Parts: sequence; structure tokens; C-alpha cells
Amino acid sequence: MIVKKQEGYFVLSEKTKRNLGGPYKTEEEAKKRLRQVEFFKHTKKA
Repeated sequence: MIVKKQEGYFVLSEKTKRNLGGPYKTEEEAKKRLRQVEFFKHTKKA
């Protein structure tokens, strides 16, 4: 999830609220990072 704080936009884990990236100046940068996290979350090791 993306959260706006005073420092900027942060990408946080839905369950644990861990910081997964940030601060980002724009919401678009945060969305890009969230897409990266989702991609690797669903990538399986061979």
C-alpha cells in the first residue's frame, strides 16, 4: 500500500506495515516501486 507522510510517499507492507521503499517525491514513483515488489513477490525460484 502507498502512504503519504510529511517526508513523501512510502510503500508499506499490507500485513506487517514494514517499509518497502521510500520516501518518494511523487506518487507515480511509489506506484512503480509497488509494482516491482508485487512482481518479485509472485516470482518463484526454479
